[in-house]
Amino acid sequence: MVEATLPREDQDRLLYEREVFGRDVMNVIACEGLERVERPETYKQWMVRNQRAGFRQRVLDQEVMKEVKVKVMKGYHKDFLLDEDSNWMLQGWKGRVMYALSFWEPVPE
Repeated sequence: MVEATLPREDQDRLLYEREVFGRDVMNVIACEGLERVERPETYKQWMVRNQRAGFRQRVLDQEVMKEVKVKVMKGYHKDFLLDEDSNWMLQGWKGRVMYALSFWEPVPE
């Protein structure tokens, strides 16, 4: 995604690759057991985890979804993905979900 949208010498790109991608890659390649911080899971796995922890999912605001979709259509690369599934806002690249956003609240006891 970065390769298709930003030049290689872009300073913001270099910073992001070093500070975010670099850290994630190092964690996945070099760390095991307790040293490993990141453990990628699907948004559906997170849904089950959150429900078991006593949270319920809030409904996505459809006006916000419409606004975001308009911005994506106007100014983002054609391969950027924005979709919705089970009250999750999905963001991705070339059909692959990379981020999923949702809203949760504690279930009153």
